[in-house]
Amino acid sequence: MTRRHLRRPRRKRCQLSKRPTLRFSPYAWAKLLFLRDAGPTEVGGFGITEQDDLLCVNDIVIVEQHCTEMTVEFSDTAVADFFEDQVELGRRPEQFARIWIHTHPGDSPLPSPVDVRTFERVFGNCDWAVMFIIAQGGRTYADLYWRHGGPAQLRMQIEVDYKSPFPAADHQTWSEEYDSCVRELSSQSLLSKREGQDWFCDNRHNTGHYQNSTPLFDFREAD
Repeated sequence: MTRRHLRRPRRKRCQLSKRPTLRFSPYAWAKLLFLRDAGPTEVGGFGITEQDDLLCVNDIVIVEQHCTEMTVEFSDTAVADFFEDQVELGRRPEQFARIWIHTHPGDSPLPSPVDVRTFERVFGNCDWAVMFIIAQGGRTYADLYWRHGGPAQLRMQIEVDYKSPFPAADHQTWSEEYDSCVRELSSQSLLSKREGQDWFCDNRHNTGHYQNSTPLFDFREAD
């Protein structure tokens, strides 16, 4: 046998080109970085897409939330209002309620076990959904989950798409949105606020809450 035949078989590696890609418009990406760096806390929101391109985020919307460096709580009323506003704009749930976006103030974008369990419970009845996390240092994490043909998930590539036209950055509007939605709390204040409430808590990383009062989307988000 030749030396070539004696070599150990190589494991086939999953090529990056075969992974699905989550794309951001330059406007959405710039806004995401602005929101991530606007304060010392975690920030959460939703990716907005067009009906014919559901994996291309062209805007990010945040709702009223109470945040610390390790926790996020979404206002139930604000989430219900967000859903109503999006429906009035003519959007379907897959355009505004399938891509969950949040930041991690630290260097790691990896989801906590509670992130994973919460995502599975919240999006378990959806045809598909995406969990996207960006850390302070710029590292990202994205998973695509879907149910057709059996539950499955795939790690995604991240891309900023410069091919299509996009609006200019609007720091003033973004700052106003951040100031109107994000309420910074001390960790002790948040613990006191949670007494008697059904929160999910992950001691390794972050904790958050979001429960929509409408039947479209029952989401308690915990980092």
